[in-house]
Amino acid sequence: MQASPFLDDYLHAPFLVRHSHLLMSSYQYWKGEPLIQDGGDASKALMDSAFAIASHQAGDDPMFNYANHQALALFKMTPEEMLGLPSRYSAEPMLREARAAFLHQVATHGFIENYAGIRIAKDGSRFLIEQATVWNVVEVSSPKQVLGQAVIIKAWHAL
Repeated sequence: MQASPFLDDYLHAPFLVRHSHLLMSSYQYWKGEPLIQDGGDASKALMDSAFAIASHQAGDDPMFNYANHQALALFKMTPEEMLGLPSRYSAEPMLREARAAFLHQVATHGFIENYAGIRIAKDGSRFLIEQATVWNVVEVSSPKQVLGQAVIIKAWHAL
C-alpha cells in the first residue's frame, strides 16, 4: 500500500501547528466563538479534545487530512487508514448523495451547526453523530478561498 501524502504531512509538527491554527481561526471566523479552550498549545488541545474533530481538503473527491484521537477512535481507524481516505467513505453508500448535498450547503453558507447523521466506522458498525458543526476551513484573510471543511462532533451513539 502506498503511503498517503496526508500522513507524511500529518506526522510533521509544522503541518499540525499550521492546520490546528487554520481549524481554530476558521471556526472563530464563522461562529464568532472559540473552537475549544486551548490553554496555549492549539495542536495538542485539538488532538486531545474530548470531541471528535476531523477535516478534509477541498476538491472533487475530498480526502481526510486531519483527525484527532477521538475522531480516529470513533471511526475505528489509525492515522494511516484515515488520512488520505476519501471522506465520502465515512457515510454509507446510500447516504453519500445526501452527504454531498449537505457539504454543498456548508460550502455556500460557511458553516452549519446542530447537524446529525449516520456514519460508518472501518469495521462496518454504524453510529449516529449529533450536535455536530461543519465549517469551511479558510485563511481568515481570504475567506472566499475554501481550503477544505472540518467537523466537530459533540455527541454520538452506536446504532
